[in-house]
Amino acid sequence: MTLPTEVPTAVEDVAPRSGVVRRFLRNPLGLASAIILALIIIAAVLVPVLGLPDPNAVNLRDAMKPPSPQHLLGADSSGRDILSRLLWGSRINLLGAALAVVIALIIGVSAGLIAGYYGGWFDSISSWFNNFTMALPGIVVLLAVRAVVGPSVWIAMAVFGVLLFPGFFRVVRGAVQTVRSELYVDAARVSGLSDFRIIGRHILTVVRAPVIIQIARLLSIAIAIQAGLEFLGVSDSSTASWGSMLNDGFRKITLNPILILWPALAVGLVCMALVLFANAVRDALEDRGKQGNIPRRARKATDAAHPQEQATSAGALQPESALLSVAGLKVAYGYGRTEKEVVHGVTFHVEQGEVLGLVGESGSGKTQTAFSILGLLPEGGHVSAGSILFDGQELTSLSETQRASLRGTDIAYIPQEPMSNLDPAFRIGYQLTIPLRKRLGISKEEATRRALALLARVGIVDPEKVFKSYPHEISGGMAQRVLIAGAVSCNPRLLIADEPTTALDVTVQAEVLDLLRDLQRETGMAVIMVTHNFGVVADICDRVAVMQAGRIVEIDDVDRILSQPSQDYTRRLLDSMLEDGPVRPYPFEDASSTDNTPVELPVSAEAKE
Repeated sequence: MTLPTEVPTAVEDVAPRSGVVRRFLRNPLGLASAIILALIIIAAVLVPVLGLPDPNAVNLRDAMKPPSPQHLLGADSSGRDILSRLLWGSRINLLGAALAVVIALIIGVSAGLIAGYYGGWFDSISSWFNNFTMALPGIVVLLAVRAVVGPSVWIAMAVFGVLLFPGFFRVVRGAVQTVRSELYVDAARVSGLSDFRIIGRHILTVVRAPVIIQIARLLSIAIAIQAGLEFLGVSDSSTASWGSMLNDGFRKITLNPILILWPALAVGLVCMALVLFANAVRDALEDRGKQGNIPRRARKATDAAHPQEQATSAGALQPESALLSVAGLKVAYGYGRTEKEVVHGVTFHVEQGEVLGLVGESGSGKTQTAFSILGLLPEGGHVSAGSILFDGQELTSLSETQRASLRGTDIAYIPQEPMSNLDPAFRIGYQLTIPLRKRLGISKEEATRRALALLARVGIVDPEKVFKSYPHEISGGMAQRVLIAGAVSCNPRLLIADEPTTALDVTVQAEVLDLLRDLQRETGMAVIMVTHNFGVVADICDRVAVMQAGRIVEIDDVDRILSQPSQDYTRRLLDSMLEDGPVRPYPFEDASSTDNTPVELPVSAEAKE
């Protein structure tokens, strides 16, 4: 796949709030966990004004009483109200866990950022201290602290926070070391940005997702450990807490097993909700690679109009008979200030049964355009503006599920590298029949029959042998034929072929082109041939769209493009097809006046590297 030059890796620090909220609300588990945590936190905050009994008021006459209007969840072995102790205990447990994680977060993230970015002596010392802390037996340390300072839950959780910092340090340091050598970080240094700004803008973005997950994980651990310490009597036993309730329930488990249920349920529910909530927040912040999850302001013109209005505007620019109409297509990576546009307002159409060549040098944006039509842009890429109409249907407004339903049946794709696009773990026959059975709903026997017929049709001499072979047992040319067979197996209406002959030798290239031409004539499908080779264009295409730097600079019939190109860039591409001979005069030029000096093609930054 041809990647555009200077595709940004870092995205905007803070995603647009509306987009984050929308993506979070679409996650049912995240929404449910947020509601549970909100209810627990609100109850813990408002418990002083709820009018509940004193959590430490002992009344032996009410000991072990079942639930009643006076005690909604019953009373414990000392007659104390279980609901009141449960809610008052939530304040202690949640604040204690938060204290531990905040201390771990400050120490671990700060040390991890500095150690990962600068390395050197600080990295050595902090790594040694990290390993030393991990080797300490946490429970033993906390028991020793209790013996020295007394039964204080706050001191115990503060010390536990110091013991937890390696969880953040290792994650952050590893992520920073991975990203600090990226080109965009070097570019920021060259541009004169301070290290503080580089870490704050470029580096923190990378570590955000793992830190969010680590916060939830360590909060859960801190809650469980604090409850365990209280269960063991490390904290003040006169203070209502989930751990002390577990202790009381455990001692009376044979008399009233339900006493242990409520604190255990509270600990388990909070820990589970924390993990689900953190995953949902991480996904809402980070999962911005798919069109369906793009913030509205990042979609620009794509979301500016209703899908029907988009179709109308596109139809005004393109022939009504066109199978595919692309109008004003823009593709970008990142969002906000970091957004980098790589395709700039591309417009073209493909008629039913037509072969359109999309031609340009490496980095011109032709593959990005093709992947936009397929809905398969790399992570972080999105259609930021424009319209893609397929048979009157606006593709940019479809969900990922709806786009997936079109791929294979209506729009098919032939990749550039045949061997790397076949799974080495499965036989060729299995990889051909599974799509047939899934898409067409046919039986295994019928799918096998069709697959063998397709292999024969694409010119494989022994279809049954290839059908039973693994990818490493066939040649590159045969693998390309297998991919072509798979692409046309479900009778697509549009076939996108991305440099289908690049990895093949000249003889096999000619055979594959002949095959594609014959299949196109037999099925009547439209084809977009993505290539840099005008020889391929002359052999199979009806019209040609020439791309340069993310824009279409010329589009016309293949004969006119080859004989009378109107753009200097197109002429240079045609000249580059001549390997050792002098540049031939164009039909409209006088041969005697032709400059035979070889033309130097522009080379993208990606190609230079």
